[in-house]
Amino acid sequence: MPEAGRETRKCDGFLDQALAALALEQHAVFALYQLRELGLTDDAVHDRAAAGRYHRIHHTVYSLVPKALLKREGLYMAAVLACGPGAVLSYRSAARLHELRNWGHTKIEVTVPKRSARAHPGVAVHRSTTLTDQDVTVVNNIPCTTVHRTLFDLAEVVTQRQLERAFDQADLLEVLDLNAINDQLARNPTRPGAKRVKAVLATHYIGSTPTWNENEEMLLSITRGLGLPDPETNRFIVLPDGGPAIRADFVWRDQRVIVEADSDKWHRSKQRQEIDRRRDQRLTAAGWTVIRTSYRQMKHDPDELRAVLVKLLGTASPNGHGTPAVAGAPKRARPRTTRAGGSTS
Repeated sequence: MPEAGRETRKCDGFLDQALAALALEQHAVFALYQLRELGLTDDAVHDRAAAGRYHRIHHTVYSLVPKALLKREGLYMAAVLACGPGAVLSYRSAARLHELRNWGHTKIEVTVPKRSARAHPGVAVHRSTTLTDQDVTVVNNIPCTTVHRTLFDLAEVVTQRQLERAFDQADLLEVLDLNAINDQLARNPTRPGAKRVKAVLATHYIGSTPTWNENEEMLLSITRGLGLPDPETNRFIVLPDGGPAIRADFVWRDQRVIVEADSDKWHRSKQRQEIDRRRDQRLTAAGWTVIRTSYRQMKHDPDELRAVLVKLLGTASPNGHGTPAVAGAPKRARPRTTRAGGSTS
């Protein structure tokens, strides 16, 4: 083989190794400018794409594998690269990356620190002139908004209850710093989400109602609609019989009432039903009242369930704050909980 041919092959080998390392770091995707930095011309990139060695994901963004084979992180990274310098994953996509919530939103949301940006299929571009370095972090090698900027952004695109759930999840993950939330409010007082974030801080005890699924969300909407105090959700009950602790969906300790929002997915099997029966027996023997509801009842016969809940827990108080109107029921103070960042409530 001629010396020139061996040198060309040698260069291609180094290029492929460098590109493989870059792709490994960036979830199998890379930008055109990065290929240029490795020494490839635009024509060379075009030829490799035509030959099926690279796969075009967005304008100026390529992958080593077809788009259909990219994992979620690869699609996120491709969207960020496509939107140019300073672009970061944001809003619902950042919330999912931070493991706050997944709303099943189909478009990938990216924020760019400028007033305009090129459109890309499947990408929702948010333009911001207030995004600063302190609003940006990196998760799994993907540039994204911080937890606190993400929560602030979410306030503009999700419901109030969905925002509460995101705050609850951040608290459970121990990534919530109320000082950082207050900093967002101070720096962005006129943004539409500011009012809703303030409402969550003023009316919701963060971390008190972390629901695991939509069944539990539906049940919470029913109890709130009755004006009842929020229950403790997904809490463990330790019984005096010495047996294992029991995790209950909704708990009202003052009234010693537990409500389970059963789903067909988890409670249909005979084994699960047997476990549920034994749990209920132990709780009943310890003085708890346990009732079980289902998606079908909550969806199609909610009034039937409401009547049972009112019978067990009482009606809302005249002042509208949800204090149960059960004769002799003591008022229960919210527990003091240390928050991330050292603040307490």
